[in-house]
Amino acid sequence: MFSRIAPATKRSVQQAFKPAVQARFASTKPTISEPPEYPWPHNGPLSTYDHAAIRRGYQVYREVCAACHSLDRIAWRNLIGVSHTEAEVKAMAEEVEYQDGPDDNGDMFMRPGKPSDYMPRPYPNDEAARAANAGALPPDLSLIIKARHGGADYVFSLLTGYMDPPGGVEVREGLNYNPYFPGGAIAMARVLFDGVVEYEDGTPATTSQMAKDVSTFLSWASEPEHDDRKKMGMKATVILSGLVLLSIWIKRFKWAPIKSRKIAYNPPK
Repeated sequence: MFSRIAPATKRSVQQAFKPAVQARFASTKPTISEPPEYPWPHNGPLSTYDHAAIRRGYQVYREVCAACHSLDRIAWRNLIGVSHTEAEVKAMAEEVEYQDGPDDNGDMFMRPGKPSDYMPRPYPNDEAARAANAGALPPDLSLIIKARHGGADYVFSLLTGYMDPPGGVEVREGLNYNPYFPGGAIAMARVLFDGVVEYEDGTPATTSQMAKDVSTFLSWASEPEHDDRKKMGMKATVILSGLVLLSIWIKRFKWAPIKSRKIAYNPPK
């Protein structure tokens, strides 16, 4: 009799303590937040990028992000007519030296940059990047908006979402708590603070403003053809709509006499 009661009592005790144990361990896991949807001005079907924001975003990238992150797929010439003039792009490119060659003697040499050169990398290779960042490899930002779920919403939320870990959540030394990063612990520290950049146009450089501008710049970097694609789509819509209306008119013009005619049969008497 007692042998039958003991297992039942053991199971009841385990079931009673199971929710408490689960709650205890669940509280130690970081909570991952879904980034909210923001009303980006370029998300509309007829909207284009804010080119002033692209220029400010490039300034944030150059003065803050470029210290660790590369932009391998963007050349200096891509900025011409988008955020900078040709003279400004040439001046910025010439500030960077690129290895070229070989010359007539077979030696490599350094030369000032040209608009056809691509953005310089902060590290010569991935191993050097990992060594300088405690083993973490800073991702290339050329396609970061397309490569992350949430796109610009995720990048903006990540840059503005640093906070102290909530109770019960432990973050390893050298990492930072961010509820929008998968796992909640990110190696990149907060880099955007009010006034860290001084905008050329006088826009107040708040944390949210800089995060918005650099997110817009990275959105353009991920899809430079965005404005041209929408312009071409509008042209195609107008042309195709005209062709559809013309085809409807031709169809009615050609088939109206055929559909409205009457055929009479007079049998012989």
